Amino acid sequence: MASLHRRTGSPYWYAAFYLPDGRRTFRSTGTTNKRQAWNICLKFEEAARLAKQDRLTEARARETIADIFAISNQDTLPTATTKQYLEGWMQKKRLEVSENSLPSYQTAVDEFIKHLGAKASKLLDAITARDVVDFRSKLAARLAGATVNKYLKLLRGAWTQALRDGLVRENIFIRVNLVKEHRKQRRAFTLGELNKILAACNHEWRGMVLTGLYTGQRLSDVANLTWAQVDLAQGEIRFTTRKTGRNMVIPIAKPLMNYLLTLPASDSLKTPLFPTAHGTPSNTLSHTFTDILDDIGLVRKPETHEGTGKGRDTKRDVGGLSFHCLRHTATSLLKNAGVSDVIAREIIGHDSETVSRLYTHIESDTLRQAIDRLPDVTKK
Repeated sequence: MASLHRRTGSPYWYAAFYLPDGRRTFRSTGTTNKRQAWNICLKFEEAARLAKQDRLTEARARETIADIFAISNQDTLPTATTKQYLEGWMQKKRLEVSENSLPSYQTAVDEFIKHLGAKASKLLDAITARDVVDFRSKLAARLAGATVNKYLKLLRGAWTQALRDGLVRENIFIRVNLVKEHRKQRRAFTLGELNKILAACNHEWRGMVLTGLYTGQRLSDVANLTWAQVDLAQGEIRFTTRKTGRNMVIPIAKPLMNYLLTLPASDSLKTPLFPTAHGTPSNTLSHTFTDILDDIGLVRKPETHEGTGKGRDTKRDVGGLSFHCLRHTATSLLKNAGVSDVIAREIIGHDSETVSRLYTHIESDTLRQAIDRLPDVTKK
């Protein structure tokens, strides 16, 4: 029979009851209210009795804990399944993070829910560090280390919030180490490689490559350009970079101007320069550009998953080459043309020399003279 007791030095009532193996134990009820303590004591005893009869299921155990919480706190125990919690967490993130970052958050959540399968319908504290380790291993088999670590860090943030909300007792993601990142050094394209790339592109991708090369801007910024950002009369193109939010005005190089003049005129300034690419996720565009590089032999990928004996999601060996390499190429071409580091950084948008930029104002004519030094890669 369960009973209540006081212990020297503690203000709380202690419950005495028998464990399933017959040992008598004492557990603090965490309350000074004798009526509440007695009700908690009975719950302890009921759980021990069910366990002795092999009837203490996970659901019954959680129900008992919830009852004890309600008795002690005069409130219901906050609970949520993993899937419910992560979906709610994503709703909050849509208000907190930039539109450009949201796809990574959503992918991390979708991947983890998919990995958990039926277990995603269990409560958050049913997820263990072992689940996270298995998740990490499966991601690492098909994704770059940096991407795996990004998803783990994002989900670590979700569990940090769950810990604050009282839904879990620990952040299991903290117990799992990140994976080693094997970063391949990005390099600039050679002029010969640029000629091959342009020859393999359709008209829209040709324009995106030329824009990336002669402005040094990132793929997402190039793909989402509209005519409102292009001033053909002044020979300038304007960017507000998604990654840094930096406002930039870059003179249009002659080869890029020649391309822009081939595009059909539009009555609306909201019309995108590259309609097919506009609004397409960056990952999708990156894969398309990798396919172009593969077509001309600059990267290697498995012909088929059957031929390699690996899965469909096998990582491709791109040798560090990507659309971002056009940014490196622009920097290299500018420096090879004798353009100073300060002017090259201003054109490309590198923010490493922030102090220099605060105290240096570079005239547009100076930028134009630098752009005019770049070689015409469209010439045969």
